[in-house]
Amino acid sequence: MPRGKRKVGREDLQGIIELCRSVRSRGLNPFLVDVDDLVAVLRKYFSEWDAPEDLCLDAEALNEIASIIKLQSEWVKRRSTSLYTDPFLLEEKLRSLSNEKTAKVFLQAWHPIAELEQLSIRSLEEALRYWEDLLPLDERMLRERASKVEPGTVTREELVKSGILAEEAFLEEMRSLWRELKEKTGMDGRIRYWDFIGSQSYEESVRRAYLTSFLVTYGYATMEIYPLEDEIFLKPLKEPPLQIGRETLRWEKRKEQLFSIPVPISYEEWVEWRSRRRREG
Repeated sequence: MPRGKRKVGREDLQGIIELCRSVRSRGLNPFLVDVDDLVAVLRKYFSEWDAPEDLCLDAEALNEIASIIKLQSEWVKRRSTSLYTDPFLLEEKLRSLSNEKTAKVFLQAWHPIAELEQLSIRSLEEALRYWEDLLPLDERMLRERASKVEPGTVTREELVKSGILAEEAFLEEMRSLWRELKEKTGMDGRIRYWDFIGSQSYEESVRRAYLTSFLVTYGYATMEIYPLEDEIFLKPLKEPPLQIGRETLRWEKRKEQLFSIPVPISYEEWVEWRSRRRREG
């Protein structure tokens, strides 16, 4: 075969291969490929191939054409089993129908959903009972109204007077909370702040937060704060550096400087923590 004709023949075979692969990879309609034209191209050059690489290229092109034929067969089988009708054929059929025939077909296929709603004696009785049991509007608004209070501070003496904290049990509760903190810490020796102070009720969570602040203040625990991650961890110390007497709290000398870290304990944060705990199981 002349060199120029050989080059053109190889390009035609390569074009057949790329066309078939493109249809398969992109999921196009396999009937877009005219198989007869592609086979005619193979028949045109087949008798003149003499080099092994040309025969391999011809076999590869023939294999790609066979894959297109297989896709066409599967396409026909799939459309026939699903009772598929070409949209063009449907359009032509609708155009050929008269207006009366089209309306009749529509009425036969139309299945509207109807619902009948009306008042009855029973529904009136239920409505009457509902309004009789309903509280007056001013009482309902009073129950749902919430007053906004600015955050402030509270001393231990004020908590004792309000009954939230007992004077005689304060030191023992601190030691008990310290032991609980050591038991609940994980392998890394720390626990999330809210996972420790959080309780079933908001009031108990506030109480635990208040006692925890004394644990940190008097050196029973340290607090690790990560502002970027919005995470706070508590880490108990094995032996507190401060000695606490029963009547007074007596400081020993410490090298580091103490500073206050305000941690808000809002009702919204408590609700969010409860919701997260429920999701985590």
